[in-house]
Amino acid sequence: MARRYKKVNRSLGGDIATVLFLLLIGAFMVLPMLYAIGSSFKPNDELFRFPPTIFPQNWVTTNYTDLFVLMNTSWVPFTRYFFNTLFITAAGTIGQIVCCSLCAFALSLHRFPGNRFITKLIELALMFNGAVLWIPSYMIMSSLGFINTQWALIVPVFSSAMGLHLIRSFMTQIPMAVVEAARVDGASHLRVFWSIVMPNIKSAWLTLMIFAVQGLWNAGASIYIQSESLKTIAYALQQIISVGIARAGVGNAVTVVMMAVPIVMFVISQSNIIETMATSGMKD
Repeated sequence: MARRYKKVNRSLGGDIATVLFLLLIGAFMVLPMLYAIGSSFKPNDELFRFPPTIFPQNWVTTNYTDLFVLMNTSWVPFTRYFFNTLFITAAGTIGQIVCCSLCAFALSLHRFPGNRFITKLIELALMFNGAVLWIPSYMIMSSLGFINTQWALIVPVFSSAMGLHLIRSFMTQIPMAVVEAARVDGASHLRVFWSIVMPNIKSAWLTLMIFAVQGLWNAGASIYIQSESLKTIAYALQQIISVGIARAGVGNAVTVVMMAVPIVMFVISQSNIIETMATSGMKD
């Protein structure tokens, strides 16, 4: 008996309409980025022209050269600002992923008194704006002796309610049968966490990594740091363009420089996120 295959009916017009719709949405997403890049190559007289144009009529690189000159004439070496930002971003991102993953592991795969109450508190914390936490965070950092140190920017991000909720929602999809089988084979809690749980929630912590890098890379000096040698590259670049409209072109170059790292980070991790999102589903 010949096997019958189900024929999928597809409309050419429907496919074309879908592609056009996706292209339109993609254009709206790319347009702000193109405008920022184009504005960074515009002379000052084109920056205030109305109606504005996406690309300049006269391409110039003076905005970037002026930014480079201003960076080299700063009181603190610009490499110091860059190192501070790199250290804060790396330490904060790693710490946030580790802390959120360990806490989510305990909340999602273990049962203990107060588990549901703590989970509800985490969900409630998602409703609060970050500005509400400024005063309590400052008091905690002051009591720990972290004021005027880089740890004042690093430590608070370890307890990210959004990151913890994201990681926990993925861990709850892991079947308990897999975890119990590993325990029967003699695997410790740390071995289960590192060898079984973390590989299966790769999409979650890669997504959290992107958000963490974006937030920490763009972090300014904040209210915690007064020493100039400990401040970040975002603070230094903001000081460069704080003069006014005379440095409007340099300001657009600063915008491109600041958004380059998060974009590159997302592009590098995008394929992994899509792949793991498609293959991370597990069933008993």
